Amino acid sequence: MSIKKKTKKFAVKVYKKIFNMQKNRRKDARLVIFESFNGRQVSDNPKAIYDYMKEHHPEYKLVWSADRRHLENFKDVPHVMKLGIKWLFLMNKAKYWVSNSRNPGWIQKSDKTTYIQTWHGTPLKKLALDMQEVKMPGTNTKKYKRNFRLETAKWDYLIAPNAFSEDIFRRAFAYSGTMIQSGYPRNDYLIQNRDNEVEMQRVREKLAIPANKKVILYAPTWRDDEYIKKGQYKFSLEMDIAALQEKYGDEAVLVLRTHYLVAENLDTSQFGDFVIDRSTAGDIKELYLAADVLITDYSSVFFDYSLLNRPIVFFTYDLEKYREQLRGFYFDFERFAPGAICEDNASLQSALEQIFNGTYTLNEEKQQFIDGFAEWEKGDASQQVASIITNQK
Repeated sequence: MSIKKKTKKFAVKVYKKIFNMQKNRRKDARLVIFESFNGRQVSDNPKAIYDYMKEHHPEYKLVWSADRRHLENFKDVPHVMKLGIKWLFLMNKAKYWVSNSRNPGWIQKSDKTTYIQTWHGTPLKKLALDMQEVKMPGTNTKKYKRNFRLETAKWDYLIAPNAFSEDIFRRAFAYSGTMIQSGYPRNDYLIQNRDNEVEMQRVREKLAIPANKKVILYAPTWRDDEYIKKGQYKFSLEMDIAALQEKYGDEAVLVLRTHYLVAENLDTSQFGDFVIDRSTAGDIKELYLAADVLITDYSSVFFDYSLLNRPIVFFTYDLEKYREQLRGFYFDFERFAPGAICEDNASLQSALEQIFNGTYTLNEEKQQFIDGFAEWEKGDASQQVASIITNQK
């Protein structure tokens, strides 16, 4: 048996004992456990809520759940190692859990614990129970959907960034609990700083980007059927970076941000200072603010980035396969995607050329469509979610 399996087996055994001992005890009403992307990062919606509470409610004990393989990301925050003895005790002791992804299925939750699920994106691609076929490793469609139902039954609150997402979440997650109609906490930063030149300059200096260069942010998602093993996915970099460097190397840099599920570290050293890989470091919100243009594919990042009213390009080299075989979409992607759809490197180059020479425009139908997703984004979502914690008795 591998060390990982032995650790999990031990954790399950200990947790069940602790849970049975403590399930009827009063929880610590000032203790909040935060987790982002299964303990890999200090980021996303949980980070925004954490930052707000740290500033405005210092009387609370705020602790991060940290995957032992990613402890370097938690050196600046109070944290506990996920699946460790202390973590097992604190998960049972805490009154509040705040997470943007699912817990292991064996984690039981007391009725005295409040679980706030923030999720992590507005859905373009089909989710959970809406997926006709699941092609992820280590599971099958029936098992995946059963486990999803068991998890969502534990959620006391679920954040909805917009009315479109609320409708889908209710159905795709089989969720009947309380929906927080706040917008996403992670977007408070974008709303508050989208016209803040000082903050934009600070972020670019932090990234060591020369003041005279533009920033192209490439943030693709993962593919369900491209994996190494359960929990580790591959990513093929189909973009012709060499061609981009030849054309834009003197006036721009390419910031790479792959999905958290992509395990492989892409080797971009051959491109020197033209490529800055920020796939595993920190929160993506600062990269949004620094970027002059976003290139993505089917990732929900474009919904957030659209709040900045900056150009977006969709590099969808496998569009037909993704739409017909892997996931499927919740709306007519080709009609409403708020930017140029490029299925090869030649059209990608053409779209970027229009953006950089100032001739790019977004048609009115697409602009109205994407504007509809920002209705609840007022810059105070973190405060709204924090108030649920601080106002509970």
